[in-house]
Amino acid sequence: MGVRRSVAVGAGAKLAPAVASGYVRIVLDKAIDGVGPLRSAAASADTKLVDADGDVEKAISGLLRMHTSLAGIQGFVTNLGGFSTAAVAVPANVAGVTVVQCHLVAGIAHLRGYDLDDPRVRNAILACMLGEDAVKSLVKSHRLPSSPMALATSPVHDPVLDETLSREVTAELVGRTAGRRAVTLIGRRVPFLGGAVGASSDAYATWQIGTYAASELRDRRLRS
Repeated sequence: MGVRRSVAVGAGAKLAPAVASGYVRIVLDKAIDGVGPLRSAAASADTKLVDADGDVEKAISGLLRMHTSLAGIQGFVTNLGGFSTAAVAVPANVAGVTVVQCHLVAGIAHLRGYDLDDPRVRNAILACMLGEDAVKSLVKSHRLPSSPMALATSPVHDPVLDETLSREVTAELVGRTAGRRAVTLIGRRVPFLGGAVGASSDAYATWQIGTYAASELRDRRLRS
């Protein structure tokens, strides 16, 4: 896992120099608070809750389906073309999938009773973005103090952790996107196949992250 991640991150650094580590925090804020036609994560989650007649788990399943589809659509569009478009497409793909995944995880956190304005919860959302394997690796190497659930419920907010998570999430997302793109474009000149690969990869990654968030961020709602 470590070797694959290092190779992917290296590919990302070459293909997407325009993506800086600080951008993840900005995208996180926009995804949670809403921007333009994108409603806030809480508002979208509440709509799914109404559609599910108040059943939180059904609402979470609805969020998973919706965001997996959205990730697939943006993955298809941003992965059309060949090497000549990679310099533009990789940053666009990273930004697109990050917004979708942040919005999904934040929606799950909201439905489970977490305060999205709490910086500890926002750090937990970013940790979920890394995925289960990466989180376990970072905890084992002491680069991350604990799991997303523990981060969300820690006694105090650690500002140093903000930059660490932003950096790690950026490296992970750029590495996944650019590394996958570099591999799938080699020896291939079929643009729509590139779109199909991007769609399926982004959709599956989003489903994995959403599933991980749903299992990690346990219910904190007050019971009557």
